[in-house]
Amino acid sequence: MIKIERLYKSYQNGNNTRLVLNGIDFRLEKGELVALMGQSGAGKSTLLHIIGLLDNYDRGNYYLNGIHIKNLSSKQAHLYRSQLIGFVFQRFYLIPFKTALENVALPLYYQGIEKQERDKRALTMLEKVGLATHAYQKPYALSGGQQQRVAIARALVTAPPLILADEPTGALDSNTSHEIMALLKEMNREGNTILIVTHSSQVARQCHSIQEIVDGQIV
Repeated sequence: MIKIERLYKSYQNGNNTRLVLNGIDFRLEKGELVALMGQSGAGKSTLLHIIGLLDNYDRGNYYLNGIHIKNLSSKQAHLYRSQLIGFVFQRFYLIPFKTALENVALPLYYQGIEKQERDKRALTMLEKVGLATHAYQKPYALSGGQQQRVAIARALVTAPPLILADEPTGALDSNTSHEIMALLKEMNREGNTILIVTHSSQVARQCHSIQEIVDGQIV
């Protein structure tokens, strides 16, 4: 699913160059549920952004689902993201004036799918995450855990082969975090490949394996 070889990334700050990723090698096989851990500044967010086609890298190789990803145009990156990747974030990024159903259906709108079909698919996904009865409520009427379930449904509605979850339980209490992890594990058992960036060892221990990034390298 993901193959990264000797990947480097640096940022320029005035006259200073900061090396963030220092020859990363990383693999994620289809069907895996993997945790990526690391201290703040270690490079995990940069790596996640590159994997999610939100940033470019300097040198090395990155293959996503067999596609060599390198120097994509914004249009190409958007196309691959819409086809291959679903995102779940710590901040739910739900549109406050839209209902749960409308939030989940939004990625399908950008794919040009007709309203009746996208509403049908969105309702099916909300049912899958246990929120069909809340389909017409807006985010302010939902708990944090319910909002994260809506965000997960939105990530899954286009049936992407890869889910990238950036601190998906970071804004939730322990009981709700357990519920969200149970949902992600269920999705993984149903065939989704999932990479979770987390600071939580409790979350990481529930994954198939743990990869740790230290000073821009996987250790």
